[in-house]
Amino acid sequence: MQAIIKTNKGEMKVDLYTEDAPNTVANFAKLAKDGFYDGLKWHRVLPNFVIQGGCPNSRDGASGVPGTGGPGYKIDCELKGGNQYHDRGVLSMAHAGRNTGGSQFFVCHSRDNTAHLDGNHTCFGKVIEGVDVVDDIRQGDSIESITIID
Repeated sequence: MQAIIKTNKGEMKVDLYTEDAPNTVANFAKLAKDGFYDGLKWHRVLPNFVIQGGCPNSRDGASGVPGTGGPGYKIDCELKGGNQYHDRGVLSMAHAGRNTGGSQFFVCHSRDNTAHLDGNHTCFGKVIEGVDVVDDIRQGDSIESITIID
């Protein structure tokens, strides 16, 4: 399974880790197919670390604080599968503590500052085309759409 993340800075093509993080991928795919991510902002951008999006409070007109919202439920972390290594272009679930993920995710800029995330956040995909877009994203840039390719 793959995803196309269309942003205002370009597109990223992602291979999703369906075998290594099946529940996380299924959750991400469902939210994407439902249009949940359409129009959300990249609310957290830390150079040489990550870009983070997926918070409904980042949508234009939303009243909540960006970075604090989710889909209304939580999913468990999947940390025992393969590919649980935070490297350049890896997509991983953001959370506020173990088993509290939902819709927020981040994409890693590099491996330089991400080793401490291994075993703590579920890696569920990797950008295979357009990884340079990760470097171009700035806080407040938008996720236009996420298309899932089954």
